[in-house]
Amino acid sequence: MKYIPVNLVHVFLDFGTSKQKVGRLALKNRIIYFEYDPDFLQSGLLISPFQLPLKSGVHTADRSLFEGLHGVFNDSLPDGWGRLLLDRQIRKYGLEPGVLSPLDRLAHVGNSGMGALTYEPDHTETDHTDDALDLDKIARESLQVLEGEADEVLEELINLNGSSAGARPKVVVNISEDMKHIIHGSDNVPEGYSQWMIKFPMSGDPKNIAEMEYKYSQMARDAGLEMMPTYLFPAKKGAGYFGVKRFDRIDGKRLHMHTACGLLNADFRVPSMDYLDLLRATQILTKDIREVEKMFRLAVFNVLAHNQDDHSKNFSFLMDETGQWKASPAYDLTYSSGVAGEHSTMVMGKGKNITQEDVIALGEAGGLKKVTVETIYKQVKGIVRIRVFELKN
Repeated sequence: MKYIPVNLVHVFLDFGTSKQKVGRLALKNRIIYFEYDPDFLQSGLLISPFQLPLKSGVHTADRSLFEGLHGVFNDSLPDGWGRLLLDRQIRKYGLEPGVLSPLDRLAHVGNSGMGALTYEPDHTETDHTDDALDLDKIARESLQVLEGEADEVLEELINLNGSSAGARPKVVVNISEDMKHIIHGSDNVPEGYSQWMIKFPMSGDPKNIAEMEYKYSQMARDAGLEMMPTYLFPAKKGAGYFGVKRFDRIDGKRLHMHTACGLLNADFRVPSMDYLDLLRATQILTKDIREVEKMFRLAVFNVLAHNQDDHSKNFSFLMDETGQWKASPAYDLTYSSGVAGEHSTMVMGKGKNITQEDVIALGEAGGLKKVTVETIYKQVKGIVRIRVFELKN
């Protein structure tokens, strides 16, 4: 494999019905520049309203964040598992991952990323088939990769990963309506199938991690959170594999996805965000108080259900082809103790020992009526209290 650096990347928005050029990214002297396409400037579509205004000329990002890449484009890059797979493949060819620039990595995302942004040149190498997938086999191969083995399956796992984010191994697949047939995922979804994401455990995970996340998804749904359909896929050994239907692919269309991490320049590795930031951003972005209520309900759930891994990449927003934004369905919900027992996202400046008064104050500061705030808190608390008791027994 000969490494040829990518110094120019063309960015497109593909909603599944139409594809339009957004602009181009260029790398020079280790600085990344972005320029909108003149025609896109007339579209009125804001792909990153807070950080990347719809203006002509050259835009540069904060070089201390995301390796100098704008947050909206950094959202397209896989982290954790997806980054590990590409780095391992690069090493397989005698290269060091450090030679890859963010533009190189975007070229390896190509058309397969989350959301509606696509990139050219497209260096993805897909080999899609309609053969049934064996989840137990993928789980074994994923563990082998994590343990530094199984280089021969890297390409297959990269294809199945679909440039998804997160630390745990996962695949993007097409699943039949009866949930019995699982085949390779792509944007050419066969009739009677839909796109799902299935997670696999890491070596240090609890044995019941998939079952726990599935039960949390049920608890969240009953607590009134907007959730995509979830499913616990059976395994020959263990509790199975947690699966969730994708929210950025709806009926053959794609939605533009932007995490709070990229939207607010809030690095998910460094706790720096408050739920009040999220509520205010939601109001500005969506201009819909119902979306603010949705985000507040998620905040209440995370506090009461002890989900302290609530970092900035675990909140996202979706934009359709008309430019309308909304908060995404909730995702990555499970029991987590966090670092030093603290939430990654604070509640009114507090990371731990968060009280009911703190949560009520959060809702009111976020522009919600007190009666609405208290009703949501009561609803969520009632469900969480019952379900957590059931989980412990």
